[in-house]
Amino acid sequence: MVVVTGLVQGVSFRASMRDAALRHGVQGWVRNREDGSVEALVQGEEAQVEALIAWVEVGPPGARVTGVNRQRLEKHPEQEGFRIVVPDWWEEEGEE
Repeated sequence: MVVVTGLVQGVSFRASMRDAALRHGVQGWVRNREDGSVEALVQGEEAQVEALIAWVEVGPPGARVTGVNRQRLEKHPEQEGFRIVVPDWWEEEGEE
């Protein structure tokens, strides 16, 4: 599990991370958190995951990453592909 803090919402971080994960052959998901951070579950070969984490530490243009907190999970269902998860609390701009 990875939690990324800083200016990471509203800058296409999730879509860019999905693209980077697919380029690196990493599986999992990414989502916004209510506190303004971004959380991701990443799975894959160690070198592939490390390459994605190196990308996460910088992020896409417009992002300002101030922290990357990593936590290894012992057990989690194996993921297929890499997807953007929209949390229940999230409302798209303009929606009621």
